[in-house]
Amino acid sequence: MKNIFLTIASAVCIAVVLSSCHKTDIQVNTQLTPDIFPQTPAQYQAVTGAVYVALRSDYTGAYFFSQSHTTDENLLAVFGPDWIDGNRYQELHRHTWTKDNSGINAVWYYYTNMIGVTNQTLSIFKSAPASSAKSSSIAELKTLRAFAYYIGMDSFGSIPLDTLYGTKESQPQATRAQVFNFIESELKASIPYLKSDVTPATYGLVNQHFAYSLLAKMYLNAAVYTGTQRYNDCIAACDQMISSGKYAVEPMASYLQMFYPINGPTSQKEFVFAIPYDASTSSGNLIFARYNLNRNLGIRYSYSGSSAGGYVNPVINQSTGNGLANNRPSGPSMTTAEYYAYFNDPNDIRNKQWLTGQQYWQDGSPIMVSTTNIGYDQFYKGSAPDAKIVYPLVLSQLTFRPRTGTNSDYDLGRDEIAWNTGYRNNKFLADYTNTINRNQSNDFPVFRYSDILLMKAEAILRGGTPTLGATALSLVNQIRANRTTSAALTSLDLEGLYAERVREMAFEGWHRNDMIRFGKFENTYGLGKTNADAYRRIFPIPSSGFQTNTKLVQNPGY
Repeated sequence: MKNIFLTIASAVCIAVVLSSCHKTDIQVNTQLTPDIFPQTPAQYQAVTGAVYVALRSDYTGAYFFSQSHTTDENLLAVFGPDWIDGNRYQELHRHTWTKDNSGINAVWYYYTNMIGVTNQTLSIFKSAPASSAKSSSIAELKTLRAFAYYIGMDSFGSIPLDTLYGTKESQPQATRAQVFNFIESELKASIPYLKSDVTPATYGLVNQHFAYSLLAKMYLNAAVYTGTQRYNDCIAACDQMISSGKYAVEPMASYLQMFYPINGPTSQKEFVFAIPYDASTSSGNLIFARYNLNRNLGIRYSYSGSSAGGYVNPVINQSTGNGLANNRPSGPSMTTAEYYAYFNDPNDIRNKQWLTGQQYWQDGSPIMVSTTNIGYDQFYKGSAPDAKIVYPLVLSQLTFRPRTGTNSDYDLGRDEIAWNTGYRNNKFLADYTNTINRNQSNDFPVFRYSDILLMKAEAILRGGTPTLGATALSLVNQIRANRTTSAALTSLDLEGLYAERVREMAFEGWHRNDMIRFGKFENTYGLGKTNADAYRRIFPIPSSGFQTNTKLVQNPGY
């Protein structure tokens, strides 16, 4: 988001940004040594910027893919020879990944690198004189490191606990429960020193509410992580945000705008913590439009590199220079029929995050596409394969019906029929403000207030004690009153709560977490996802992990 991240990232000038758990012997290359720097609050904030850079780097990339493409929320299909990429996406969707899957390897590097950068940054603070700025910054860093450990624990189960910088000695794995306890203790110890105010100046920075949100996530999933339920603790953590009075559910009129490229601290009140993205920077990126837009929708949504030429409402590809050349964006990502079925209320504003059916220009006229018979259908058998046709752009629902003649039952084909298959998510609207590259300025929420309410509602349904005069039903209806004009719910069970989480939290990186907790991760869905191996609720430790730490032991099943 605009200038906020640029301020945070000022610490890039310090070599600490180059460190990672894989390179713990890198020396800090700066004249600003611990005995003279940092000392002022501004200097502390500058140094912590390196950790925010690490957080931002792949959260909406490989990590998001691991949380979304392993579920029924999203998949990335193959189009002839396009997007095979060593079957990395097919493996994620069908739960057939191995320790050599490059996406899982990237997640391992992402979380360990963030821990390494944090440890090195903390080492800079070690000799600095005591001050409130030092205590606050250390708490901020330890909270960010706790979040990195949460990603590791949730994704890989048993992982090493390494809190020192400069040592070359590898650490053995701690059990998942031990990592859980470590994260909990770090967060609780940090909370008294974290800031509690919520202002535009604190936007994108870790505070007490971030810590409580992470605790709520941990406690809601404690039965998965440790075998012990912690629902009352989840409720207590959620109540910290609810009682603060600093957050509210965004009204229906501005729900979609929360996720637009112009979002930020002044445009909404529901983000407890968001990662600021700015299309002008390259250190980490959010490029959802590249995947989620149909390739004939680039002009309609002002995707970078697309031009409408001289026509007000061009027929796509009608002539050279007057339409999208069928390569921007590449658009291979779509949802499954099983996931989209939850969006069944025609009065719900959340339906409008989807691109489905007939597509239209801004003035309401239908989008038309020019091609040939064989360009439209590669298996055309008529007498005029090269004859020109113009057809209306209609996105069709994805179903598991392999086309005869394609390379596999995961291959949709390489023609207009294939590219127009699948409903696409456009929640993080393509960045119409950026005409230079495919980066987007949409800030990405990690924790949202509506999620806090849904977590508390679920904890109550699972046996927790209601507090603050709220019931699970009233909490969910509080959200629905700002999302749909349909009547309030009169009853609620866990299945209904799950459906509400699907609708509210779509494409925000929590669906794998939810499916595992609700026992749905082994379901059959999408393009041939039938594998029901329960051990895949955690990923294998990738080959790269063993190359840097010989004390690691592979997770069961792999």
